[in-house]
Amino acid sequence: MEKVVIADKLTKKFGNFIATNEITFAVDKGEIFGFLGANGAGKTTAMRMLCGLLKPSSGDAKVAGFDVYTQTEKIKERIGYMSQKFSLYEDLTVRENIKFYGGIYGLRLPAIKSKTEYILEKLSLGEVADTLVASLPLGWKQRLAFSIAMLHEPPVVFLDEPTGGVDPITRRQFWDMLYEAASNGTTIFITTHYMDEAEYCNRVSIMVDGRIQALDTPRRLREQYGVESMDGVFQILARGTSTK
Repeated sequence: MEKVVIADKLTKKFGNFIATNEITFAVDKGEIFGFLGANGAGKTTAMRMLCGLLKPSSGDAKVAGFDVYTQTEKIKERIGYMSQKFSLYEDLTVRENIKFYGGIYGLRLPAIKSKTEYILEKLSLGEVADTLVASLPLGWKQRLAFSIAMLHEPPVVFLDEPTGGVDPITRRQFWDMLYEAASNGTTIFITTHYMDEAEYCNRVSIMVDGRIQALDTPRRLREQYGVESMDGVFQILARGTSTK
């Protein structure tokens, strides 16, 4: 399989504090890769390095074939990104947000126009196309933000806790969008603090104190730690104990 994200002993230090400590993993094309950990475990630091926003202290990494030290602008051109706050401008309309990000991603006007119509139709947002994003329900904002992150058809999309604050039904609908994108070859790199969502991933890594303590499929991790859920796996690793 083609490796879209590769990290080898990737490390980030802030003074004497090691935020991310020699993490190593690789993510395949079209894979949904869950990046889990408690607050302060180093997830966001690692993601910022992979997105070209933060220079590593040591180790190596490539995203979409480009080096995180020397080719950060190339990386930024070839990734999508969605945060928990959805990265939308609430004082712009739905249509204006799509047009604005299309310009940032370097799309030409005909492409922006066709993409806009496609998104409005796909998300059934035609009737609110000229409505300010601030007035939209949270679930609509979520799906719009993901569609905009996919606007330029990037090979990999980074999602930083994108389902925080939405109800379980809306979260499940959002995951249907992720499955569709992955089935079309887009790599999904997602952080989440919902352990039930870890079950939806192809593979999961769990970070504790800046290190990756476990990495495998949800099923194999449950078997390895003798528990029935990913929440059980996480509890064992977070406490540094084992039920076996």
